[in-house]
Amino acid sequence: MLQDLSVQEQEECARKKVQELIDSCPRCNQSPDDIRQIRKAFELANDAHRGMRRKSGELYIFHPVAVATVAAVEIGLGPTSIAAALLHDVVEDTDITLQDLEKLFGPKVASIVDGLTKLEGVFDQNASLQAENFRKLLVSMIEDVRVILLKLADRLHNMRTLDSMPEHKRYRIAAETLYIYAPVAHRLGLFAIKTELEDLSLKYEHPQIYASLSAKLLSNQDEYERSISLMAKPIREQLDAAGVQYEIKARTKSVYSIWRKMQAKQVPFEEIYDISAMRIVFKPKSELSEKTQCWAIYSVVTDLYKPKPDRLRDWISVPKANGYEALHTTVMGPEGRWVEVQIRSERMDEIAERGFAAHWKYKASEAKESEIDNWLNSIREMLENHDSDSLEFLDNFKLNLFASEIMVFTPHGEVKVMPVGSTALDFAFEIHTKLGYHCIGAKVNYKLEPLSHELRSGDQVEIITSDKQTPKYEWLDFVATAKAKTCIREAFKEERKQYIQQGEQLLNEQLQLKHLSINNRILKKLMKYFHLETREDIYFQLGKGMIKLDNMEKILAQKSTNKWVKYWRLTFGGADDDADDDADTVRPKVKNVVLTDDNLTDYVIAECCNPIPGDDVVAYRDDSGKLVLHSRKCPTAIRLMASRGDRIISTQWVSHKILSYLVILSISGIDRQGIVSELTKIISLEQNVNMRSVHFESHDGVFDGNIYLYIHNTADLNMLIDKISKVKGVHNVLRKERTETDNKA
Repeated sequence: MLQDLSVQEQEECARKKVQELIDSCPRCNQSPDDIRQIRKAFELANDAHRGMRRKSGELYIFHPVAVATVAAVEIGLGPTSIAAALLHDVVEDTDITLQDLEKLFGPKVASIVDGLTKLEGVFDQNASLQAENFRKLLVSMIEDVRVILLKLADRLHNMRTLDSMPEHKRYRIAAETLYIYAPVAHRLGLFAIKTELEDLSLKYEHPQIYASLSAKLLSNQDEYERSISLMAKPIREQLDAAGVQYEIKARTKSVYSIWRKMQAKQVPFEEIYDISAMRIVFKPKSELSEKTQCWAIYSVVTDLYKPKPDRLRDWISVPKANGYEALHTTVMGPEGRWVEVQIRSERMDEIAERGFAAHWKYKASEAKESEIDNWLNSIREMLENHDSDSLEFLDNFKLNLFASEIMVFTPHGEVKVMPVGSTALDFAFEIHTKLGYHCIGAKVNYKLEPLSHELRSGDQVEIITSDKQTPKYEWLDFVATAKAKTCIREAFKEERKQYIQQGEQLLNEQLQLKHLSINNRILKKLMKYFHLETREDIYFQLGKGMIKLDNMEKILAQKSTNKWVKYWRLTFGGADDDADDDADTVRPKVKNVVLTDDNLTDYVIAECCNPIPGDDVVAYRDDSGKLVLHSRKCPTAIRLMASRGDRIISTQWVSHKILSYLVILSISGIDRQGIVSELTKIISLEQNVNMRSVHFESHDGVFDGNIYLYIHNTADLNMLIDKISKVKGVHNVLRKERTETDNKA
């Protein structure tokens, strides 16, 4: 263990790692000056960080060395980036200044380090330091994309060593990684880094789920490889006969992507059938285009195995927005299972794994702008709106990190890559802001369509404008892209502020008539009643007259759907104010908080995810100081941990006595006489479970339906699910996520 060595021995070990880095870096031996610069950067960082240790106990210098190694070996960056990686924390954590770095290493290294240095100074108490830091990072990225690449390297090493952090920081860092940094890695084409960031986030947010899925993958690994090897044998014979130089690999789905698919499809691990895939990487022949050779290999594969027609993905003719190129098809394998086959050249494979750096390595100087260039330009436009709220900016940026894309054509045949769900109005703003402001409709495939018409991949769109058209605030209801939302909000910024002030005044006047004042509990009831997300939305719609307070008595009388009988108990770990993730921190004392009928108003269950005792939860302290409990996998909780990590408190159920909470079980299977009676009998025999209602339908010999239950905790629920699963004819039993409609049912 490094921490067991002396300081001198650790420093010598760090120097050896730097030498190994230089030896393994393909771009570090171009000149002696490059090597001197890297060693000089290491010695300065080592001196500056002397005496500092990470929470794991080893000298702090191992962190910048590890970040530099990721940058060089896993991303493919050069000497300037490596020097900046070695120095990335010296300005923030030591007495070294940016001016010192500029004198010693030049303006480029100093500029990159500046972009990686966190913001200092006092912020408005309502601002998010995380969001402001990320915004500054993006400003630097626009000037030099190496800033974000090094930040990804820094985040990857922090995630690899997250074990040593306190629990509440692990949750916050993991959520921030999943919410922002993994999608950024995806957008820059860094597939290997994106996958590892996602898996590590799952490992620390849901350790039991991660351990269980990893064990299942490992136990089946030999079977996956055997299956792919059997399928590959005739393909190898055909490719060898054709004189193709190639490599066939078995690609296994990542733990996170398996878990996400299980959540989306509501199926167990055993029903995920595309866990393994085949990847064919070939060395292209100079006399033929890569595209031609990809289709030739596709022909070999589909001659041997029948393809699934709707699963052909051609990312060679039109690459993905992150530069990804490949040909994907799904074929029926020899064992009667669908298997995905990915076909790539060596160049495509390097770009797929190493992303942006590889993209620029292969890009000719005269090449036209890529989709990555277009994406950077869109971020530049967003950053030009200096007055926007940092959290709003973070959400808008997140919108730009879409995973699913469509390709839409202009009347002249130019391709625009946009997120799924984009409308004709989004397309207008994508072309030009003024075009969006004056858009009145569009011709989609020569047919007249409204602004809200949702586009599909392959559509050809012509925007129709009028000088008399002006932006409408209602447009926000159907646009999907960050650029469109930002432009519309910008057009109404001052007007919106006035409406918000008027709305707040109206609400205050209404409440004063009832001898009440605005508080978080009332605002939550209003948000729930009008289906709005923020207090500003309530004030704005009130001020503009879009909603009325005629039903104030009914709104204030809303009751929770939970049956609180006596009390339940949670353990809250305190969140500290130390913003430095690598500084030594004392684990905060844990306090038990008993929620009784008297103090229940200080704690609320989030309506978005409705966790019950036994679920993995975190607490968020809102503006009024109230703790809001979220399921840890709730998208809202992930967003809050990523943008408001200082308000997140780690939480665990300690015990839960007399709580009854609404849960919905979705059950399906083969219909037979008396099966519903058998199911309800099992439930009625459970002492800790009460049924509220039962809804079943039968058609063509198959039944499906929902049972609404009041249940105490996940242990009781899992036991009941296990018993129901054993009933003859039952195929699937799942806990269904509650919705607003379900609460009223």
